[in-house]
This record gives sequence, C-alpha cells and structure tokens, in this order.
Amino acid sequence: MKNKFIKSTIILIIGGFFTKLLGLVIKIFLTRNMTSLGFGLYSMIMPTFMLLNSISQLGLPTALNVLIASEKYNTKNLVFTSILISLCIDFIIFIFLVFSCSYISNNLLNDSRLNLPLLSIGFVLPFITISNCLRSYFFAKERMYPHVLTNIIEDLIKLIFIIIGIPFFLVKGIEYAVSFVILSNIFCELSSIIIFLFLIPKFKCQKKELKPNKKNIKELLKIALPTTGSRLIGSIGYFFEPIIITYVLLKIGYSNDFVVSEYGVINGYVIQLVLLPSFFTLAISQALIPIISKNYSKGNYKYIKKKLKEAIFFSLLIGIPATFIFEIYPNELLNFLFKTTKGVNYIKVIAPICLLHYIQSPISSTLQAMNSAKISMTGTFIGMILRTISLLIFSFLKIGLWGLIIATSVNIAFVTLFDLYNVKKKLKK
Repeated sequence: MKNKFIKSTIILIIGGFFTKLLGLVIKIFLTRNMTSLGFGLYSMIMPTFMLLNSISQLGLPTALNVLIASEKYNTKNLVFTSILISLCIDFIIFIFLVFSCSYISNNLLNDSRLNLPLLSIGFVLPFITISNCLRSYFFAKERMYPHVLTNIIEDLIKLIFIIIGIPFFLVKGIEYAVSFVILSNIFCELSSIIIFLFLIPKFKCQKKELKPNKKNIKELLKIALPTTGSRLIGSIGYFFEPIIITYVLLKIGYSNDFVVSEYGVINGYVIQLVLLPSFFTLAISQALIPIISKNYSKGNYKYIKKKLKEAIFFSLLIGIPATFIFEIYPNELLNFLFKTTKGVNYIKVIAPICLLHYIQSPISSTLQAMNSAKISMTGTFIGMILRTISLLIFSFLKIGLWGLIIATSVNIAFVTLFDLYNVKKKLKK
C-alpha cells in the first residue's frame, strides 16, 4: 500500500508539473494577447463558471472516489447514476442561463460584454460532468496514469485552440474571444472522455446496472451534498467577489476599466504566480483520498496521521522555497512570464499567506476521506462569510483592489487552521 501511494503521488506530481506548465503557458498567451482588460473580463466570468460547475457536479466525483475505493458498492451503477444526475442538473442550468445571462451581465457584473461568455458556460458543463465522473473511477482504483494523460492532452488541445482562435476572435470583439476560450473546454473535455472510455476495463453491463439505484443514490448524496456544500459555499463567495468589487469601487469613484484591469492583474498575474506550487500539493491530496478512506474504515488512525504529516511536510518542502523566491524576485518572475511588473506589491503581501494554502488541500482531502465533509463545509462557510465581509469593508476604504488581497488572506488563514484543528480532533479517537 505504501509503495502504491508513493507511486501514485509521483505520477500525479510529474503529471501535475507538466499540466501546470502547460496551464501557465496558456495563461501567459492569454494575458499577453488579451491584455489585462481582456483577461480581466475573463476573470470576471470565472466565478460564475466555478459556481455553476460546482452546482452541476453536486460533489458527485468526490463521492464516487470514496465509495468506489471502499469496494462495497456496484461500481458500474455508481458511475452511471452519477452521470445521469449531473446531466439533469446541467440541463436545468442551461435553461437558467438562457433566460438570465443578460440580467447577470448587465445588472450584477455591470458589463454587457459578458452576456455571450455567460451563455457559453451552459454548453460546456455536460462535457465536464461526464469527464469528471469517469476520472473519479480511475482515482478510486488508484490508477493515476489516465488522469495525468488526459490532463496533458486537454491542455495541449486548449493551447492549440487559443493560439489559432484568439487572434481571429479578438478582431470581432473581446467578448467573442472570451467566449471562445470558454467554449474551447468542450473539445478538451471531449478528448478526456474518449481516452477514459478507451482505457476503462471492458465489462458487460446488465440493464439493472444502468438504472439509478435508490441505495446508491442515497449513499452518493450522503457524501456528495456536504462535499458540494463546501465547494458551493466557496463558489458562492467567489461569485459575489466581482459583484461586490465592481459595485463598491464604481460607487466610490473608480472607473470600470481600472477595476476590470486591476482585477485582471490579480487573477492573471499575481494568483497564477503564487499558486504555482499548488500542483504539487494537489497531486498529494488526490493520491491521499483513497488511502485515507480505506484506512479510516479499518480504524488505522496512526497510519492516517503518518500519511497526513508526510503530505504536509512535502507540501511545505516545495512551498517554503517557492515563497522565498516570490518574495525576493517578484519583478523578475513577472517580467519573465508575463512581460510586466504589475502586481509586484500584491505578491509580496500574499505569498507568505499562501504557505497555509499549500497545506490546506491535503488537510481538507483528509477530512473528506474520513466522511467529515460537513465539518469542512462549516469551515468553508465561515471562511466565505469572513472573506465577503472583509472584501466589502476594505473595498469602501478607497484602497483599490487591496481589499481583495486582504479578504483572500483572511479566508486562507481561517479555513486552513479550522480544518487542521478538526482533523486533529477527529484523529484523537
């Protein structure tokens, strides 16, 4: 088991490195070609994308991972049931967007150019749904190679699409370019679905296995709802972020272009840079879930503590040197990657806080694997409230987008420490 965990982690780290590298190349191309204003519009739409994606998946991929790893349920029925539930939700979301995208863009986000990008989200969600449900099957079986392979291919396809498509659509208008970036996810996710179906074991399915099973639905939702509750709460807070920022800053005298551009600087340059080490911690967290789930059901708490300590140690082993580099060479890094030095002061403040963010992922994954998603949801909810209140208060102080940096730091610190406290409490049994 130990060797399998290490092997899975190494595969995910190597794959995560390449996908993070490709993702960074994609972001560099977007920021250089769409400018901070264009990337600002793209960043404005992402909170809505993330919120609808969280609603669409309903936490089912995580539930699938846990239940399949436990080896107590019919795997085929779990996968089919999850996909069916998610696709029904996708259809409802699409109808909602058809009738509400104009209102959201004009009245909430205060920019009519976001109308078309909002509608584009509805076309992408079903492909993400199917891809993530199939991905969870391989995670639960501790087969990490398909996940790594599909992630790399997804990013390669996206890179090719945006290199060819962005210059063409920018001529038509910035809103068309943003919409194209969102719609390109269809082809990325479709490539993953094809690969997963090709690599999945060829087994025969009986008709009853393709029908939703009440017991399986109940077990899925038992884990999925608290899990999606946590993500949904975070996504709701993220959704209100650009709404609060634009409303408050426009009200106190800032221009719309300043708000959008500065928001693009933080999300396009600053956050992209300081979260670079997160591919490492995410890889560890993904490999950790099936291990923790199996051992928790057997009561092997000492082993769980050992694995969590290892995960935190390795996360900090990468995070601490990275933080020093961000603090000492922010100008050089920004100039090298994005041909700009905008956001240097933001980086110097938020980089040390991100040390907590690096260990947040394995801690949160441990809680979920121990069937304690409700506890994690509580922490996320309180963190979201603190973040929203902080954002609202500090935005009124006429300090520009520094309110966002402060609010983000408060959220990271609280959620990480809250989850860590509860993991320790849970493992004292």
